[in-house]
Amino acid sequence: MPRHKTASADTCPVARSLDLIGDRWSLLVIRDAFDGVQRFGDFQRSLGVARNILSDRLGRLIEAGILALQPASDGSAYQEYVLTPAGKGLFPIVVALRQWGEQHLFEPGEPHSVLVDKRTGKPVPVMAPRTGQGRLLVSDHTQVKKVP
Repeated sequence: MPRHKTASADTCPVARSLDLIGDRWSLLVIRDAFDGVQRFGDFQRSLGVARNILSDRLGRLIEAGILALQPASDGSAYQEYVLTPAGKGLFPIVVALRQWGEQHLFEPGEPHSVLVDKRTGKPVPVMAPRTGQGRLLVSDHTQVKKVP
């Protein structure tokens, strides 16, 4: 099956972003990286993904500047995958996906993991876009201006 057309020439930021991180395994690798996973074997154990698929996704994320490969922090011969500043910039997206899932994919009272603030131990409040004046911004109050 041929891969979809690349979005690199697309003027839509959503399409370009999805071209890099829009598949299940890439997003789950990024999620695990935020959770502190850094080694290939640990990603594989956490995700249960085939080695070839994981290797491909890690390579793509490195090539895109989302992850970087560095020597292991413990001085061993291993290498570790770490989020770059661009990768860390994906945190709001991971939080938004998590919160949407909590709201729409679980029955009331059904157990699920919870993202908490390390300093307070309290759940992270629901994220919502705001205007420059601090008002809640809803989709009905926005529009995309297409590039001519």
